[in-house]
Amino acid sequence: MNILLLGKTGQVGHELHRTLSPLGPILAPGRRELDLTSEQAVADYLEAHHPDLIVNAAAWTAVDAAEEQQTEARRLNAGLPEQLAKYAAEQGAFLVHYSSDYVYPGNGTEPWQENSATGPLSVYGQTKLEGDQAIAQSGCEHLIFRTSWVYSARGNNFMKTMLRLAQSKPQLNIVADQIGAPTPARLIAQVTTLAIHSNIATGLYHLAPAGETSWHGFAQEIFRQATEQGEQLAMGPNNAHSIPTSDYPTPATRPLNSRMALNKLETALNIQLPTWQSQLALTLGEYLETGATKA
Repeated sequence: MNILLLGKTGQVGHELHRTLSPLGPILAPGRRELDLTSEQAVADYLEAHHPDLIVNAAAWTAVDAAEEQQTEARRLNAGLPEQLAKYAAEQGAFLVHYSSDYVYPGNGTEPWQENSATGPLSVYGQTKLEGDQAIAQSGCEHLIFRTSWVYSARGNNFMKTMLRLAQSKPQLNIVADQIGAPTPARLIAQVTTLAIHSNIATGLYHLAPAGETSWHGFAQEIFRQATEQGEQLAMGPNNAHSIPTSDYPTPATRPLNSRMALNKLETALNIQLPTWQSQLALTLGEYLETGATKA
């Protein structure tokens, strides 16, 4: 199986590059080798290499910037997936793609099901939904994983930002009315590889850890676990003060409810997804072992 991995320098792509290797040789072009913003460049690359499996971890992830840079966001989040799906349908290749909780309207308190009505609140969410729809309509064999609040031991993310700020800030104000599940890139890559190997039914699945929290609760747990692991912080969990989303305005509207039901994926793979707290412990431990917070 010849594998094409797109987005190898991102958080999810980096982990996928490691976990997919037992499945076959991996082509993982960087930005200099393949300009994903160019439809022609992507077409030429596909024609030259004929991948059997395409794993698309590339995306426009700058949520606020997407409000102004809509053309660029739409190309990567909608146009690229559509192009890959058409190729996969024509050539009999298999496509794996990653979506977002931002496709849902964010109201209520019940977890979203895979067949729940969508209603993006932002350009980012809308372009991600357009990508999902294009893949589903293409007729290609595919897996779409909708995930939430992605972070890892590398790249720019909430966990690392909180640890950096906690080195010097005695207190922080953190949004407490957006609810979801922080999802480490490592878990996404591990489950993706298992799903491909297990040949589960084509379609859409939610992929996140079990449980739920707010950004405020996530931050508190980061501070608590970091202290337990010996990290010296200027503040503890009790110095993280909760605020509503209305007190922290952003260009793009965030969904308040990002809860996602996980039973479809768990049933398909016969697994029990781990808790977000246990996954934080693994990711935090990996990060702190590097000594990066002291740099």
